[in-house]
Amino acid sequence: MTVTHSNIKKLYAFSFLQMSLFPMAIITLFWKDQIGLSLTEILLLQGIFSIAMVIMEYPSGYLSDRIGYRAALNLASLLGIIGWGLYTIADSFTQVLIAEIILGFSVSFISGSDSALLYESLKDSEEEQHYARYEGRMSGFGQIGEACGAIFAGLLYIAAPILPFLIQVVVWVLAFMLSRTLVEPQRKLKQTSSHLAEAWKSTRYALLENKLLRYTILLNLVLGMASFYPVWLIQPYMQDGGVPLAWFGPIWAIANLSVALFALASHRSHLRLGDRHMVLLFILLIVAGYLGLGLVGGLWGFLFYYLLTSMRGLRGPMLLNHAQQQIPSANRAGILSLQSLCFRLSFVCTGPLVGMLADKVGVQQTFLLLCFMFAVVLPPVAWMFLRQLARDRRHHGLT
Repeated sequence: MTVTHSNIKKLYAFSFLQMSLFPMAIITLFWKDQIGLSLTEILLLQGIFSIAMVIMEYPSGYLSDRIGYRAALNLASLLGIIGWGLYTIADSFTQVLIAEIILGFSVSFISGSDSALLYESLKDSEEEQHYARYEGRMSGFGQIGEACGAIFAGLLYIAAPILPFLIQVVVWVLAFMLSRTLVEPQRKLKQTSSHLAEAWKSTRYALLENKLLRYTILLNLVLGMASFYPVWLIQPYMQDGGVPLAWFGPIWAIANLSVALFALASHRSHLRLGDRHMVLLFILLIVAGYLGLGLVGGLWGFLFYYLLTSMRGLRGPMLLNHAQQQIPSANRAGILSLQSLCFRLSFVCTGPLVGMLADKVGVQQTFLLLCFMFAVVLPPVAWMFLRQLARDRRHHGLT
């Protein structure tokens, strides 16, 4: 067993802490009721958060490949402490915006670095063929962490709206202490005279030259958007439906536990169903989830949200595994960050529009309109991915 093998359990713990987001289950209510933001402003805020990530997403991944994944996670943890610390004194859109930008930088340094460190640690032990299983576990621990943070979020918020944010600062202090114990794996890095040229080369490889990687990124982007819009809309949806505030924490916890359970089941489900049936399952879960949210409403309409969280858990390890197999070690974090950058750019362009739609026609009607949109967009994207996957397998003599 190699020295870097110890990283695996530490990354599980780091994922748990990183996703133990005590404010998450009530943050939309905090923005609305404590800061006074509209849904348009909330989605705009998240759009700006995404811009902050876009600015740093690929550079942070490229930098992580050069300075080391351990150093990147250390820096991310320090930024997390600062960002959530600012939230404890925020009382305006501008102050929340500054905190969100810093947290965006924090997330961008984690994005790609944690999965890249996991893959390279497994590679040191010649276990990279089991990456999807370990990635599912890491994702599962993260969602369990968020569930644990959410269980008492509603009660903490009722006691003192600022309390979840104070606890969050302590969580990131613990994450920083843990990240300092990680071991950097040995990797072969190519010497380059121009970092800009190397970054463009990686981008061209991911989005132009490697067709399977390109369509994997595209499918992951659309599926990711389908699971991301409801994160910011489900709380006002429940509020409109008369769901008691004390239920918000447990509902959010169950949502994240469902992501965790299905992430843990993703590898086995993929082996049993295969790529084609897994992708079809993703589409069915999305359409059924949005349709239910759009048609049912009321006190129990939120139950359809769990179909979307289940899809989120299933698709992550499967599509990350497909992407990892296509990425060279020297640029692993950079290309994974590029995938996240594409996602964030898409949200920057569409998130505020979804928020405006929700303010204008209501959250429930917005879910119904999004259902129709994804029912149109997903099938051709899925077809392109599956067609290219079949071609690559025939080319390499795989079944």
